[in-house]
Amino acid sequence: MLAVDIGATNTRVGLVNREGKILSFVTGKTPDGGDDPMAVVRQVKGMAEKLVGPAGWEEAACIGISGAGPVNRDRGSLINPPNIPFSEVPLKEPLALWTGLPVTVLNDCHAGVIAERCYGSGKGCRDMVYLTLSTGIGAGVIMHDRLILGHEGNAAEVGHFHVDSELALPCGCGYSGHWEGYASGRFLPRFFSAWWGKDLSLLRFDPLTPEGIFSAASEGDRVASAFLDRLAVINGRGISDIIVAYNPELIVFDGSVVLNNPREVLDRAVPMIDRYLTLPRLKITDLGGNAPLIGAAVAARIACRREELSRVDFGYVCTAE
Repeated sequence: MLAVDIGATNTRVGLVNREGKILSFVTGKTPDGGDDPMAVVRQVKGMAEKLVGPAGWEEAACIGISGAGPVNRDRGSLINPPNIPFSEVPLKEPLALWTGLPVTVLNDCHAGVIAERCYGSGKGCRDMVYLTLSTGIGAGVIMHDRLILGHEGNAAEVGHFHVDSELALPCGCGYSGHWEGYASGRFLPRFFSAWWGKDLSLLRFDPLTPEGIFSAASEGDRVASAFLDRLAVINGRGISDIIVAYNPELIVFDGSVVLNNPREVLDRAVPMIDRYLTLPRLKITDLGGNAPLIGAAVAARIACRREELSRVDFGYVCTAE
């Protein structure tokens, strides 16, 4: 299957087999400017042709696309994605016309939870959440082995849980106080600046990148470490909300922010999580950041069988895969 993962920072296109193995893939920067959303589609097509060749589309059989941001499942488009600068990115129709293949489009975190259920830490787990802390923050949820999609296909947009009123920092979506506006890779340095409230030049480290802040904390800088304690409160609130909303058995963590800094992000957040409900198992993904790409391939196979994602039993699907 041909799988596509359109992230806020990078786009990947890969060939994925039925065992969830990525046979080959190419990657490139997601277009981040201009006024033509078709630039994203042209990029996907060009990257795919590097894998299959201009005449090799039939071998791909079906195309699955996971995308960051809200989706319109009927149109197969990304709609007002907070971290991609277009109001709508049409994907399904133009790629189907160009390739002659069936195309299915879903939220990247929904694809991620499918991959974890079938091939990752969620094997055999009927109630689980996949949570990514990266350029943005999002989640995918499987409950009783059913994928929770919601009315428009955008359920579990947990990055837009309200977690703070004190600073009320704006989110990329235009509202304020949202988890993503604080703890995502895109906005974490801005959160630091608002928390610090002083001249940044007084600091002994670079606070303008997440890497600078995390590195300083790991080297014992007291200011950076104190900030990460504050960040832990925000992350604890977000994770607590996930637990009371979905009551999962397992939460699988993915995304560059947590993968690169598991101790500073996850270990600090755990003591801040409410214990109103039972604390689920918390695991870092072992799919190497490839869950959205692998899950897109599974979704493509489901669509090729003319089955509806929200209705399939992943206990059966993942066993069959």
